Amino acid sequence: MRSMLKPLPAFAAALLLSASWGAVAKAQDFDWRAHEGETITFLANNNPWATAVLKYQDEFEELTGITLRVDTYQEQQMRQRLLTVMNARSDEVDIFMTLPSREGMQFAAAGWYKDLLPYATENAAPDYDFEGFSPALVEAATFDGVLTGVPLNIEGPLLYYRTDVFEECGVNPPDNLSKISEVAAQIKECKADMTAFASRGLVPALPYTFSNFLHNMGGSYMADGKSNLCSEEGKKAIELYASLLKDYGPPGVVNYSFYQLTSLYREGRSVMSFQSSNEFPAVMEGGARLEDTAIVPLPPGDGGSHPTTIGWALAISQFSANPDAAWYFVQWASSPEMQSKLALEGIAPPRNSVASNPDYQAWLAEQPVRQQWQKALEHLADEGTSEVGYPIIQNPESREYIGQAVNAVLLGTSTVEEACAAADEQLNALIARE
Repeated sequence: MRSMLKPLPAFAAALLLSASWGAVAKAQDFDWRAHEGETITFLANNNPWATAVLKYQDEFEELTGITLRVDTYQEQQMRQRLLTVMNARSDEVDIFMTLPSREGMQFAAAGWYKDLLPYATENAAPDYDFEGFSPALVEAATFDGVLTGVPLNIEGPLLYYRTDVFEECGVNPPDNLSKISEVAAQIKECKADMTAFASRGLVPALPYTFSNFLHNMGGSYMADGKSNLCSEEGKKAIELYASLLKDYGPPGVVNYSFYQLTSLYREGRSVMSFQSSNEFPAVMEGGARLEDTAIVPLPPGDGGSHPTTIGWALAISQFSANPDAAWYFVQWASSPEMQSKLALEGIAPPRNSVASNPDYQAWLAEQPVRQQWQKALEHLADEGTSEVGYPIIQNPESREYIGQAVNAVLLGTSTVEEACAAADEQLNALIARE
């Protein structure tokens, strides 16, 4: 899906029509306590959305009488735990967080998702407003007619930078992808004790940020059914991304994902940080960065501006023994009321009605950096692509090869040509297995 907000396709329109008819049919006496006494387990990734929503866990349990058991892990550990449970077809997990752009096609093909469309259209509270979700995000979470999860947020990587350091060093923000290296060099000379540029270097996490470089260069992962990483655009993207981290990044950057990037920037030790918009509340925690930060999309390259735009979703396991009770948590956690609360904590809402809410607009107006964050998110929504890794069932494995190629150049163990050629060979074999 190249654009997150493209014209509504026929299938998505049918989903929304179905939702509208379902809304009419809902009983006005919806019973939030229909599953009182039951226990459900939520496998959570400790990202900002989960951290924010779980502060209200007691409200959910009081409303429904359902006991919510939570298992929280770092993102990579969460995925490993989920794979173990799902491969065993175990009922240990009822609800889990999922990235449709990453594992959606793979998990759907394996039959691991419960179809949420009947729940959303026939068994939701009257004020759930399923049709209010971004149609593009609903479409992104739908595979072969199965709604695999309900949208929780909209996000993508953005460039956070220190306005005070830029001013002190007499540096202008880069207005083109090719100028980032020049700006980073000036900052490194001016502020040798700070990291000039930081982004993801951890192999499986790296494609999330690298993809924006590739697309802005005018590249794509596939062309004519084959891996396209060794295209001129692909090689330029690998060279630029790797050199920025090698020459201007922090020590040990090959181990960096969102957590390390956020800590480094929040503590005032990095000047430019290209990382997830979803980390905005964590970056601003404590208030130290509220007055000295600007946020913009990654500057355009020769191919224009094509930001990575994705969203987390909440799913129910096909093997859950309590899917109906699990749905009560899913709809509560993704309701307009809850998303309005979370928006005030920096979780970008996937419903337009929440984004235009007066309370949210007032919250944005309190700080210029919040307004910049929202403006950048609007650019993601208008121009974004959810192509992170290869658009195949084995997308997660494809990301490993992308990350390995970039890291080989970053670590100096391969030239760009050697690294992309090795990746293309592995990726073409992976594509052939589809």
